Amino acid sequence: MIDTPVWVQVVYLVAAVCFILALKGLSSPKHARAGNLLGAVGAVMACVVVFFYAELDHLVPILVAIAVGTVVGVVGAQRVQMTQMPQLVALFNGVGGGAAALVALLELADMVEGDHGEFALAATAFTIVVGSVSFAGSMVTFAKLQELMTSRPVLFPGLPVLFGGGLLVAVALSVMTVTSTAVWIGIVLALVGLLLGVLLVLPVGGADVPIVISLLNAFTGLTVAAGGYVLGNTVLLVAGTLVGASGTFLTKLMAAAMGRSVGNILFGALKGGSTLGAGEASDRPVRSGGPEDVAILLGYAHKVIIVPGYGLAVAQAQHTLRELVDVLGERGIAVDYAIHPVAGRMPGHMNVLLAEAQVPYDQLKEMDDINGDFRQTDVVLVVGANDVVNPAAKTSPGAPIYGMPILNADEAQQIVFMKRSMRPGFAGIENELLFDPKTTLLFGDAKDSLGKLLSAVKAL
Repeated sequence: MIDTPVWVQVVYLVAAVCFILALKGLSSPKHARAGNLLGAVGAVMACVVVFFYAELDHLVPILVAIAVGTVVGVVGAQRVQMTQMPQLVALFNGVGGGAAALVALLELADMVEGDHGEFALAATAFTIVVGSVSFAGSMVTFAKLQELMTSRPVLFPGLPVLFGGGLLVAVALSVMTVTSTAVWIGIVLALVGLLLGVLLVLPVGGADVPIVISLLNAFTGLTVAAGGYVLGNTVLLVAGTLVGASGTFLTKLMAAAMGRSVGNILFGALKGGSTLGAGEASDRPVRSGGPEDVAILLGYAHKVIIVPGYGLAVAQAQHTLRELVDVLGERGIAVDYAIHPVAGRMPGHMNVLLAEAQVPYDQLKEMDDINGDFRQTDVVLVVGANDVVNPAAKTSPGAPIYGMPILNADEAQQIVFMKRSMRPGFAGIENELLFDPKTTLLFGDAKDSLGKLLSAVKAL
């Protein structure tokens, strides 16, 4: 452990304040960019100051690693699409958890010859196992969302027994780490943590995967905080605590938005209760129309609500949608966007996507604020969404999304669905609203369909 000079502690304190203010800024779309930059400034300060007071034995490899990481980060930030943000979060989170576990293993090696308290050893064991869980679990969630493996729950006989046995072994090895302070025990503990991370995420599928990313993010925060205690580093302790607390709150909020408990999300598939993802396309008859038909509905409406979903993000159609809304607004038609908490797979995802298209903040309405307006709405235009307006959440107790708060699109006078096909949403179940007599479907890629719809509305 390095003795930290007072002036460095002051810099760490300023960095910690930056992190706190960054979270405050991220709570509002208006100040989110400034908050993000402030958090980045704090992180750079905390990293750079080390070079001015610590005696670094491997300076060249450290600088090379920083350079490689910077290049990867810049290129990744430029190339990653908004639709891939959950995967990117999973990767970042996994790297953080893995790094915390490796640092804890190195500290354990130093503790073999020293006299350290039991609490410090317990914190080290905790960092090793939970950091390993976070790393392995995050890699599996990345693979699921990136479609490198099936997004459906992966189950096999004996999985609960293996997971439960792994937990008991992890506890036993953690106790041995505290009592024996042997490096080989820490290595085995890390391997068990990797196994537990994989087994934890495999049974999770469909719309539950982003929620598990948030939970693993909280795990990583806790490991960083524990590592900060072991290293005697205040800024790590503060930053890790903030990440752990915010990740925990976000997990609870996302679970509530899905109408599920965290336990059901993690282990529901073991008893058939988890969302399944995928699903077969329905061959039931529906009422479909062309861009001109939908344009007439919109052109003669007084109030329109847009329900954007993941399909909008995939098609990168937010700019065309904003143009359509601008044209409708010029004709005196009141238009709002109804934002479900998990419309873009993660909270705030859809808000950021629409902010890219310069959509005014006052047009973005949260679910609780706009749900009462659907009864007075002439047309609801659902663009690439499905599960967030599926009445099964209210009417079908056996449905995997039953109990999930949804947008009350079914209460509008007319509903228009823009979809690629009749395949179900992320939850893998049919949406009865598609077959409602007042529903019209406009099939096709969202960007292409919106472009044709925009032309048709202008031609009215």
